[in-house]
Amino acid sequence: MKLLRHYFVSTNLDDLELFEEQLEADGVATPQIHVLSLDTLGLERHPHLHEVQSVMTYDVVHSSLIGAGVGLCCLFLFLGATAMNAWASSAIGWMPFIFLAVVMLGFCTWEGGLIGSQRRNYKFARFEKHLKEGKHIFFVDIYQHQESILTRVVGLHPQISTAGTGRSVPDWLVHWQRHMGMIRHS
Repeated sequence: MKLLRHYFVSTNLDDLELFEEQLEADGVATPQIHVLSLDTLGLERHPHLHEVQSVMTYDVVHSSLIGAGVGLCCLFLFLGATAMNAWASSAIGWMPFIFLAVVMLGFCTWEGGLIGSQRRNYKFARFEKHLKEGKHIFFVDIYQHQESILTRVVGLHPQISTAGTGRSVPDWLVHWQRHMGMIRHS
């Protein structure tokens, strides 16, 4: 089944905590719910809120994948140039060239991750203004059959405003987290 991510904005962590509890009581699993905020002290006082892990607030994974794509292009270009120029036909053979190509791939992937560690996650960039204003971003990944639950619970919270939808994490990841018990509240 496909998940759809719904974003909400609020200034009240107490209301968001109640919102999360109501969603969980109606069958929305904890791995489907996240809160993004710059108010770390406020989040510590609300231990039931499932906050976004700090590493996921940065663009490390996305930028590493882009770096890997660039690295693959470099790998194929380098090996193609090696073949066209017959550099590997000497006594040393192909192995040093393949090794160097793999090192270039690794370097490009690492460099992409390094660049991403200094940027806000591209999925959260549109909320930068809200975060700087002290607001909190609440997002929930909902299956189609859970849409009515979300609509009903959102209606109980007039302080929470809708901020749009977006792509969710893969369904298998939420399923795996739910069954492995990876999400724990303090």
